[in-house]
This record gives sequence, C-alpha cells and structure tokens, in this order.
Amino acid sequence: MIRKLVLLLVGSTIACASPQPVPSQSAGAMSQSATIRLQEVAQGLAAPVFLTSPAGDRRLFIVEKPGRIRIIENGQLLPTPFLDITDRVGSTGSEQGLLGLAFHPSYARNGFLFVNYTDKAGDTQIERYRVTADRNSADAASAKRLLSIDQPFANHNGGMVDFGPDGMLYIGMGDGGSRGDPQGHGQNMNSLLGKLLRIDVDRGEPYGIPRGNPFVGRTGVRAEIWASGLRNPWRFSFDRAANQLYVADVGQNTSEEINVVPATTAGVNYGWNRMEASHCFGTEPCDRTGLHVSQYEYPRAGGCSVTGGYVYRGRQIPALVGHYFYADYCQPGIRSMRFTTAGVMNERRWDLPGAAQVASFGQDSDGEMYVLSLGGKVYRIVPG
Repeated sequence: MIRKLVLLLVGSTIACASPQPVPSQSAGAMSQSATIRLQEVAQGLAAPVFLTSPAGDRRLFIVEKPGRIRIIENGQLLPTPFLDITDRVGSTGSEQGLLGLAFHPSYARNGFLFVNYTDKAGDTQIERYRVTADRNSADAASAKRLLSIDQPFANHNGGMVDFGPDGMLYIGMGDGGSRGDPQGHGQNMNSLLGKLLRIDVDRGEPYGIPRGNPFVGRTGVRAEIWASGLRNPWRFSFDRAANQLYVADVGQNTSEEINVVPATTAGVNYGWNRMEASHCFGTEPCDRTGLHVSQYEYPRAGGCSVTGGYVYRGRQIPALVGHYFYADYCQPGIRSMRFTTAGVMNERRWDLPGAAQVASFGQDSDGEMYVLSLGGKVYRIVPG
C-alpha cells in the first residue's frame, strides 16, 4: 500500500498514449456542479482496509487488518466477526496483515470467499473459505490454501483480490519490497512478485490456469501471470460497464500512477523497475520498448501513496456516473476524474471532513461507493 501504511502499519504488450494528465478544459457542467459528502456508517474498527458485498447482498463486509472480517447489516456493525483468522495472520505492521477479500460470483450458491493475507512468516497466502449455515458466520476451519508466495521484505505485498468480468480470480502482487526492486522481481517472469495474477478457482487443483493467460507453455515463465512490471498495486478494480481494468501502482521517487487498459488485454508490462510511471528509473535513457505508459500520474510532492478506487456506477449521484475515484494516503480528501479517449477529463479534488488516511475504497452490491480510513471509520459517499 500504502507504502508503509505509515502508522500501523497495485506475450503481448501495449504502449498507451496520453501518459500525462489532460487538462479538464471541457469539464461538463453537471459533474462540476455536483456535490457530495461522507456519511459515517461505522466507527471503532481495527485498521479497516477493504469493504465489499456479494452480488445481490445488502450487507457490507469490512476487512480489518489484524485478521477479522466484520459485517454491517441494517446499518449496525455486528459484534461477532464473520471470519476471524487472527491466529493465522502475522504482523500487522508495515504493509502486512489481512489485506483483501473477494466473494465468488456464485457466492449465493456455493458460499465461497477468498482472502489475501500475510502469515506469521510474512509470506502471502491466498485462501478459500466457506460460509456456514449461519449466513453471518464463515467457517475458519474450512480454509483451503490456493497459493503461497514467499515475501523477501515486509513491504510491497499488494493485497487486492477480485473476480474479473470473466469470472477469473485476479491477485495483485507487489515486487517483494525494500526500495528499487533490488531482487528484480518486476521484470522476472519466473517470479509471481510484481505481477497481476489470474487463476481459475473453479477448475484444477488447487486452481487452474485460465485459457487466455498470455504466457502458458513458455519455458521459465509462470503461467499464472496476467500482467507484469508492477511495484505495489495495492488496489485495482474493474469497471464492468466499460470492460476496463484500473490499476493504481504506488510510486517510489517521482510519481504515483494510475493505469487503465481493456480488461481483456493480456500480457501488459507496466514497466517497473525500468520505469516509474512515465519516467525512466535508475538510468536515463531507458529502453521503453513494449512498456505500458500510465495514463495518469501525479508527483510525489502531492502525496506519498496512491489509493486506487472505483469508477462510480451507483444511482444516488447521476452526475458522477463514470467518474473514477481515488485518494492518496498522505493527503486528506478524495479525488475523481474521467478517463476518455480524448484523455483525462473532469479532474476534481473533494476536501471532505473524515477523508484522511484513506486506506481503501469499497463498493456495495448496488454500486454505491465507500471510503475507509485506517483510523477506524467507514463512510458512504452520498449526494451533498
């Protein structure tokens, strides 16, 4: 994340145009006149880092970094955790802990949920659990380990897991940590670190390699890899309405970056550690052949760790439908913009009380959006 989460603590390749922000010249009256506010929905949580809901489910599921998943139902935070794996989760300092949660697209039928956490050795574990007969309780004993990835350092663990529009499970992995990717994982195609992975959890044991993964059958290349060259993709998301993938990658020296590609585009190399956003890293000039250039970046003087969010597709704020929301952990407020074929439009910063130490965004089953503060509060974005 969130670099160190500070206190307690994103084949074929493409190169995209418009690496720099496009000034919001034609901002659009509706979006610019829209107002929003943050409505508190929970407080007193232990380092909340993610929120999601199963399809068609009105409950909110909140990931607490120490190793618990909590439920908000009918506006109330339930006292008993949905899942408690604090005995498996190791340190919650730096960028470690329980970091991600995804419900199977057929959760209502099979009861499967998937988590991403770092264990007592500091290594990444991707596990599947099953809900019990009590809809508000998952069975901690039902754990099935899908993937275990050694972590050489405590930071840059990634943490996001999400099902794509294709029904496959995507896993965001950082480069393994320290500074500058000293072990070269980002460009090492035999390493799962510094990558976006794509696996089939419905076929194979413990998982299958999906058809369409770009490196299947290549010697010395891991078949799970969907994309490479990432530093720390703390949060990525799919905009299913536009069939696009948004990857926010935390920077190091110069830039925080947001990348947007078609969700079906395989084999993208996001450039790290040959590049940091659109800049050469380490040596100038550098070989940019086959590297994706980020559509949006901002200097680290304006923040320290990008918190990727979502494209808003809810109903409560029609003027902001299609706008991508994100934040920076070290700067108060949240930000939004639209990515179009003409470039980045409608850039806006929202200085909202409560939007500090933004660790993550979340979405409910209606597409409404939430903001999570590492200080322990969760807010819903509502019309102002």
